[in-house]
Amino acid sequence: MEILEFTPQPEQYAWTFGGTAPTHRIKPGTVLRLWSDDAFAGRLRDITDLASSSLDARYLNPQTGPFHVEGAEPGDTLALHFVDMTPARSWGASATIPFFGGLTSTDRTATLQDPLPERTWIYQVDSRRGTVTFQARSSELSLELPMAPMLGTVGVAPASGEVRTSLVPDKFGGNMDTPEMRPGATCYLGVNVEGALFSIGDGHYRQGEGESCGTAVEGAMLTTLVVELIKGGAPAWPRIENDEHLMVVGSSRPLEDAWRAGQVDMVLWLSELFGLDRLDAYQLLSQISQVPLANVVDTNYSVVTKVAKSLLPPAQVYGGVHRHLRETAALISAG
Repeated sequence: MEILEFTPQPEQYAWTFGGTAPTHRIKPGTVLRLWSDDAFAGRLRDITDLASSSLDARYLNPQTGPFHVEGAEPGDTLALHFVDMTPARSWGASATIPFFGGLTSTDRTATLQDPLPERTWIYQVDSRRGTVTFQARSSELSLELPMAPMLGTVGVAPASGEVRTSLVPDKFGGNMDTPEMRPGATCYLGVNVEGALFSIGDGHYRQGEGESCGTAVEGAMLTTLVVELIKGGAPAWPRIENDEHLMVVGSSRPLEDAWRAGQVDMVLWLSELFGLDRLDAYQLLSQISQVPLANVVDTNYSVVTKVAKSLLPPAQVYGGVHRHLRETAALISAG
């Protein structure tokens, strides 16, 4: 089992999907132990640090990678199994940012109202207790919340030679901001270019569904993952499998088109797995799907279509690769 540990220097960060040379070439089956920065690149450290004066929109969501996976070709499926995510700092940051967020005036939802005031919150991390502490800024309320580590941004290079900012989610993955991208999950991404060129970043110590204000409890993350390659079978949209659910993440605007993207790909996935025609798969999905919002704030919105495995017959999803990777993860954790 080949293991690669990598902590990038700031000058090695990637800020786009596509258009960036790989930091490493790896083989399928490689275990990666990676450090990745928060969405603010560590620039919000105190409640006095405000987004307008501390952040540069060109340098948000720094990525660790990209990694060239040997043998990956367009049309293949990249499987990334997340073994562990551990906060790499004793604090996390969240903020309201002018003209950004689900409940304020934005550049795309124009109104005559001023944007909400900007403000920064710093959350203290207690790794022993597994909590982050919310401290209200205008009152004495303090709440200890359970940590729920996840990665906001996971993706591959887009098709057609496109170069996309790491702030956007789309078919290639990217800034999907779904809490389902957590330890124990396997993410399936369609390969668009030779080597796949995948990267990860944007650690979240916890986040509510929809990420209302546009920022989670953002924090640097130590992530252990296993990389596998499946020849062929590229999904149209990012798919996620864990022990309990099958999921598809659709991203678009307006919100209903993000929902449609995930629903359509789940119909196709159910058809593939169980030999259903599209109408039967559509009917089944209508009665069993859950649809949590991932984010309603980015350039594209992201919506998760989620189906419980317990409601379906047993199936060999991508040849049982998730089960295989879970077994590999258990060996890593034990050793």
